[in-house]
Amino acid sequence: MPKQDIKPTRSELLEVKRRIKLSQAGYKILKMKRDGLILEFFKILEEAKQIREKVNGDFGTAAQRIAVAKAVDGVIAVKSAAFALKANPQCALRSKNVMGLVVPEIECISIHISAEDRGYGVIGTSIHIEEAAAAFQNLTETIIEAAEIETTMKRLLDEIERTKRRVNALEYKVIPELKEAQAFISLRLEEMERENIFRLKRIKQKAAAKGS
Repeated sequence: MPKQDIKPTRSELLEVKRRIKLSQAGYKILKMKRDGLILEFFKILEEAKQIREKVNGDFGTAAQRIAVAKAVDGVIAVKSAAFALKANPQCALRSKNVMGLVVPEIECISIHISAEDRGYGVIGTSIHIEEAAAAFQNLTETIIEAAEIETTMKRLLDEIERTKRRVNALEYKVIPELKEAQAFISLRLEEMERENIFRLKRIKQKAAAKGS
Protein backbone atom coordinates (compact mmCIF):
# COMPACT_ATOMS: atom_id res chain seq x y z
CA MET A 1 0.00 0.00 0.00
CA PRO A 2 1.72 3.27 -1.11
CA LYS A 3 2.18 5.67 1.78
CA GLN A 4 0.90 8.59 -0.26
CA ASP A 5 -2.49 6.85 -0.46
CA ILE A 6 -2.73 6.41 3.31
CA LYS A 7 -4.71 8.96 5.29
CA PRO A 8 -3.18 9.36 8.77
CA THR A 9 -6.48 9.59 10.63
CA ARG A 10 -7.91 7.65 13.55
CA SER A 11 -10.79 6.36 11.45
CA GLU A 12 -8.29 5.06 8.86
CA LEU A 13 -6.29 3.41 11.64
CA LEU A 14 -9.40 1.62 12.88
CA GLU A 15 -10.20 0.51 9.32
CA VAL A 16 -6.69 -0.84 8.80
CA LYS A 17 -6.85 -2.74 12.12
CA ARG A 18 -10.19 -4.22 11.04
CA ARG A 19 -8.72 -5.33 7.72
CA ILE A 20 -5.72 -6.88 9.47
CA LYS A 21 -8.02 -8.85 11.74
CA LEU A 22 -10.10 -10.08 8.78
CA SER A 23 -6.99 -10.95 6.76
CA GLN A 24 -5.49 -12.92 9.64
CA ALA A 25 -8.77 -14.83 10.15
CA GLY A 26 -8.96 -15.54 6.40
CA TYR A 27 -5.32 -16.66 6.42
CA LYS A 28 -5.98 -19.20 9.19
CA ILE A 29 -9.06 -20.58 7.41
CA LEU A 30 -7.28 -20.86 4.05
CA LYS A 31 -4.29 -22.53 5.70
CA MET A 32 -6.59 -25.13 7.28
CA LYS A 33 -8.29 -25.63 3.91
CA ARG A 34 -4.94 -26.04 2.14
CA ASP A 35 -3.76 -28.62 4.68
CA GLY A 36 -7.06 -30.49 4.44
CA LEU A 37 -6.88 -30.54 0.63
CA ILE A 38 -3.32 -31.88 0.72
CA LEU A 39 -4.35 -34.69 3.08
CA GLU A 40 -7.29 -35.52 0.81
CA PHE A 41 -5.00 -35.48 -2.23
CA PHE A 42 -2.60 -38.02 -0.71
CA LYS A 43 -5.55 -40.22 0.17
CA ILE A 44 -6.82 -40.06 -3.43
CA LEU A 45 -3.26 -40.58 -4.70
CA GLU A 46 -3.14 -43.95 -2.97
CA GLU A 47 -6.44 -44.90 -4.57
CA ALA A 48 -5.09 -43.73 -7.95
CA LYS A 49 -2.05 -46.01 -7.64
CA GLN A 50 -4.28 -48.98 -6.88
CA ILE A 51 -6.71 -48.26 -9.72
CA ARG A 52 -3.84 -47.84 -12.22
CA GLU A 53 -2.53 -51.26 -11.24
CA LYS A 54 -6.06 -52.64 -11.65
CA VAL A 55 -6.40 -51.04 -15.11
CA ASN A 56 -3.11 -52.62 -16.21
CA GLY A 57 -4.17 -55.98 -14.79
CA ASP A 58 -7.65 -55.91 -16.35
CA PHE A 59 -6.21 -54.76 -19.67
CA GLY A 60 -3.71 -57.62 -19.67
CA THR A 61 -6.49 -60.12 -18.90
CA ALA A 62 -8.78 -58.70 -21.62
CA ALA A 63 -5.99 -58.68 -24.21
CA GLN A 64 -5.08 -62.28 -23.38
CA ARG A 65 -8.67 -63.53 -23.58
CA ILE A 66 -9.45 -61.75 -26.84
CA ALA A 67 -6.27 -63.23 -28.32
CA VAL A 68 -7.35 -66.73 -27.25
CA ALA A 69 -10.86 -66.16 -28.67
CA LYS A 70 -9.41 -65.03 -32.03
CA ALA A 71 -7.05 -67.99 -32.11
CA VAL A 72 -9.73 -70.59 -31.28
CA ASP A 73 -12.88 -69.14 -32.91
CA GLY A 74 -11.31 -66.94 -35.58
CA VAL A 75 -11.26 -63.19 -36.10
CA ILE A 76 -14.53 -63.19 -38.08
CA ALA A 77 -16.45 -64.94 -35.29
CA VAL A 78 -15.10 -62.50 -32.69
CA LYS A 79 -15.97 -59.46 -34.85
CA SER A 80 -19.42 -60.88 -35.56
CA ALA A 81 -20.10 -61.26 -31.82
CA ALA A 82 -18.81 -57.74 -31.18
CA PHE A 83 -21.01 -56.15 -33.88
CA ALA A 84 -24.05 -58.01 -32.55
CA LEU A 85 -23.95 -56.02 -29.33
CA LYS A 86 -26.48 -53.17 -29.54
CA ALA A 87 -26.55 -51.84 -25.96
CA ASN A 88 -24.12 -49.12 -24.92
CA PRO A 89 -22.64 -48.74 -21.44
CA GLN A 90 -24.71 -46.32 -19.34
CA CYS A 91 -23.28 -44.10 -16.61
CA ALA A 92 -24.84 -41.57 -14.24
CA LEU A 93 -22.78 -38.48 -13.50
CA ARG A 94 -23.27 -36.85 -10.11
CA SER A 95 -21.11 -34.60 -7.96
CA LYS A 96 -19.82 -34.68 -4.42
CA ASN A 97 -18.19 -32.14 -2.13
CA VAL A 98 -14.59 -32.58 -0.96
CA MET A 99 -13.36 -29.78 1.36
CA GLY A 100 -15.64 -27.29 -0.41
CA LEU A 101 -14.53 -28.52 -3.85
CA VAL A 102 -17.08 -30.08 -6.22
CA VAL A 103 -15.73 -33.25 -7.86
CA PRO A 104 -17.45 -35.77 -10.15
CA GLU A 105 -18.93 -39.05 -9.02
CA ILE A 106 -19.62 -41.61 -11.77
CA GLU A 107 -21.98 -44.54 -11.28
CA CYS A 108 -21.95 -47.37 -13.82
CA ILE A 109 -25.51 -48.50 -14.56
CA SER A 110 -25.32 -51.02 -17.41
CA ILE A 111 -21.73 -52.09 -17.95
CA HIS A 112 -22.20 -55.79 -17.25
CA ILE A 113 -24.61 -57.33 -19.73
CA SER A 114 -25.75 -60.93 -19.49
CA ALA A 115 -24.90 -63.36 -22.28
CA GLU A 116 -28.57 -63.46 -23.36
CA ASP A 117 -28.66 -59.67 -23.85
CA ARG A 118 -25.49 -59.36 -25.91
CA GLY A 119 -27.28 -59.86 -29.21
CA TYR A 120 -25.59 -63.02 -30.41
CA GLY A 121 -26.60 -66.63 -29.96
CA VAL A 122 -25.04 -68.41 -27.02
CA ILE A 123 -24.95 -71.68 -28.96
CA GLY A 124 -23.08 -70.12 -31.88
CA THR A 125 -20.25 -68.78 -29.73
CA SER A 126 -17.63 -70.45 -27.59
CA ILE A 127 -16.73 -69.96 -23.94
CA HIS A 128 -13.64 -68.04 -25.11
CA ILE A 129 -15.75 -65.23 -26.62
CA GLU A 130 -17.85 -65.11 -23.46
CA GLU A 131 -14.74 -64.82 -21.33
CA ALA A 132 -13.32 -62.08 -23.58
CA ALA A 133 -16.61 -60.13 -23.40
CA ALA A 134 -16.70 -60.40 -19.61
CA ALA A 135 -13.04 -59.29 -19.37
CA PHE A 136 -13.68 -56.19 -21.47
CA GLN A 137 -16.74 -55.33 -19.39
CA ASN A 138 -14.55 -55.45 -16.26
CA LEU A 139 -11.92 -53.31 -18.02
CA THR A 140 -14.54 -50.71 -19.03
CA GLU A 141 -15.83 -50.45 -15.47
CA THR A 142 -12.28 -50.06 -14.11
CA ILE A 143 -11.44 -47.36 -16.68
CA ILE A 144 -14.55 -45.38 -15.68
CA GLU A 145 -13.57 -45.66 -12.01
CA ALA A 146 -10.04 -44.53 -12.89
CA ALA A 147 -11.43 -41.54 -14.82
CA GLU A 148 -13.37 -40.42 -11.73
CA ILE A 149 -10.31 -40.68 -9.49
CA GLU A 150 -7.97 -38.98 -12.00
CA THR A 151 -10.40 -36.08 -12.49
CA THR A 152 -10.75 -35.68 -8.73
CA MET A 153 -6.96 -35.62 -8.37
CA LYS A 154 -6.60 -32.94 -11.04
CA ARG A 155 -9.25 -30.72 -9.46
CA LEU A 156 -7.68 -31.18 -6.03
CA LEU A 157 -4.26 -30.19 -7.39
CA ASP A 158 -5.71 -27.09 -9.07
CA GLU A 159 -7.54 -26.08 -5.88
CA ILE A 160 -4.44 -26.69 -3.72
CA GLU A 161 -2.41 -24.44 -6.03
CA ARG A 162 -5.05 -21.69 -5.96
CA THR A 163 -5.33 -21.90 -2.16
CA LYS A 164 -1.52 -21.84 -1.74
CA ARG A 165 -1.32 -18.68 -3.85
CA ARG A 166 -3.98 -16.99 -1.72
CA VAL A 167 -2.29 -18.07 1.52
CA ASN A 168 1.09 -16.78 0.30
CA ALA A 169 -0.46 -13.51 -0.88
CA LEU A 170 -1.99 -12.92 2.55
CA GLU A 171 1.11 -14.00 4.46
CA TYR A 172 3.78 -12.21 2.43
CA LYS A 173 1.96 -9.26 0.86
CA VAL A 174 -1.46 -8.26 2.20
CA ILE A 175 -0.90 -8.63 5.97
CA PRO A 176 2.65 -7.15 5.99
CA GLU A 177 1.47 -4.16 3.93
CA LEU A 178 -1.48 -3.59 6.25
CA LYS A 179 0.77 -3.80 9.31
CA GLU A 180 3.17 -1.37 7.67
CA ALA A 181 0.26 0.99 7.02
CA GLN A 182 -0.86 0.61 10.65
CA ALA A 183 2.62 1.48 11.89
CA PHE A 184 2.84 4.47 9.53
CA ILE A 185 -0.56 5.85 10.62
CA SER A 186 0.25 5.32 14.32
CA LEU A 187 3.58 7.10 13.89
CA ARG A 188 1.99 10.03 12.01
CA LEU A 189 -0.75 10.36 14.63
CA GLU A 190 1.86 10.44 17.40
CA GLU A 191 3.82 13.09 15.49
CA MET A 192 0.66 15.15 14.95
CA GLU A 193 -0.22 14.84 18.64
CA ARG A 194 3.26 16.02 19.66
CA GLU A 195 2.97 18.92 17.20
CA ASN A 196 -0.41 19.88 18.68
CA ILE A 197 0.97 19.71 22.22
CA PHE A 198 3.95 21.86 21.19
CA ARG A 199 1.63 24.34 19.44
CA LEU A 200 -0.60 24.59 22.52
CA LYS A 201 2.42 25.21 24.72
CA ARG A 202 3.57 28.00 22.39
CA ILE A 203 0.11 29.57 22.46
CA LYS A 204 0.03 29.40 26.28
CA GLN A 205 3.50 30.90 26.50
CA LYS A 206 2.53 33.78 24.18
CA ALA A 207 -0.68 34.32 26.16
CA ALA A 208 1.29 34.32 29.42
CA ALA A 209 3.83 36.76 27.96
CA LYS A 210 1.10 39.17 26.88
CA GLY A 211 -0.61 38.96 30.31
CA SER A 212 2.55 39.88 32.09
